[in-house]
Amino acid sequence: MSDLKTDLASLRLENQPERSRKGLWILLGVVIVALGGAALAWRSVTAAVPVSVVTPTVERSGSAPAGTPILTSSGYIVARREAVVSSKIQGRLAELRVEEGSEVRENEVIARLESNDFQAAVARARAQLEQAVASQAAADAAILRAEADLAEARRQLGVSEKLHADRLVPVDQLDAARSRVRLAEAAVAQARAERERAVAAASQARADLAYAEAQLQNTIIRAPFAGTVVRKMAEVGESVAPIPPGVNISTASGAIVALADLATLEMEADVNEANVAKLVEGQPAEVTVEAFPDRKYRAVLRQIIPTADRTKATVQTKVTLLDKDQDLKPEMSAKVTFLELGSDDETEADVPARPVVLVPQSAVVTRNGAPTVFEIVNGRAEARVIQTGTTRGDRVIVTAGLAGSEQLVDRPGETLKPGDAVTVSR
Repeated sequence: MSDLKTDLASLRLENQPERSRKGLWILLGVVIVALGGAALAWRSVTAAVPVSVVTPTVERSGSAPAGTPILTSSGYIVARREAVVSSKIQGRLAELRVEEGSEVRENEVIARLESNDFQAAVARARAQLEQAVASQAAADAAILRAEADLAEARRQLGVSEKLHADRLVPVDQLDAARSRVRLAEAAVAQARAERERAVAAASQARADLAYAEAQLQNTIIRAPFAGTVVRKMAEVGESVAPIPPGVNISTASGAIVALADLATLEMEADVNEANVAKLVEGQPAEVTVEAFPDRKYRAVLRQIIPTADRTKATVQTKVTLLDKDQDLKPEMSAKVTFLELGSDDETEADVPARPVVLVPQSAVVTRNGAPTVFEIVNGRAEARVIQTGTTRGDRVIVTAGLAGSEQLVDRPGETLKPGDAVTVSR
């Protein structure tokens, strides 16, 4: 029995050290593998990506040569003064004196409506006025007669009062004289009231006559300003009607003619709202029309409309044409190229020179749908979202996001991430 215990004890003493050494080797292997992986990961994180560097350039608006194109936009030729001419009243067109292309003077008669009923209304209103004037004259005569009767009644009352005081006239005769005075006073008041009604009737008749004459004058359609008839929209015998303001010339119904002052031709162009800051009123420009692509017209920016179109994210501009051409017509498609201001260009306002930051297009990439550049800060790449404008050769104007003194990564790859370590390659 003792021999068996001795053997078992000896077995335990021999196996324990062997198991402990095996566990230590396994643990040591796991630690070595973990340290190796951590070292590889750290090396991959801290490895610097070699990159090329570019720097922005800063110019002043106006430092570019005068006449340098900075922005192009499309639009249409329009007349600054144009109108859809219609009648003030509804009626049938009896006479039309113009055709398309006719030149008219201001207040020149261009059409007439049928006016027989209006002439009859004028004649009736004039007769009513004459009757009202006659009634007023009769009322004046009635007042004079009533006032004379009142004076006589008062005289007789005075005589009766003296005779009654001398006891020569009875009381009944005195009371009768007083009654005649009161009746005469009432007659005078009535005559004056009749005159007031006659005066009011005469005033009404004058107003009716003026209205009838105005309606008769409304049958005569005159040119509101000097210009050219660009479209005839009715023929003799057709019914015409007043047209509300703001009606499109091409869709107006009931109008007579469309009139435009071709001496005031200009261009309306929609400019992206992100580029409006590049423009100032008085900026020089060149206009070309699709009908005559070989012709260029000198122009100047007259006005920037102070509101934007939210549906198109654009702002309308109005460009005055300095070169006149009789071949230009309203509603022609055109393009305008705005030019850099020169030192001798005069603007409507003294606009200070603005800094313009330009970067090579190769430094700009798109990240999350926005134009982005990578700036090198303390050996790492930091993403900067920018706003861009027009291009000048191989450079793009940066309107927001850069000051102009940054070091930027040239041609950043798709794998470059914000925070990556970079090294400038020589």
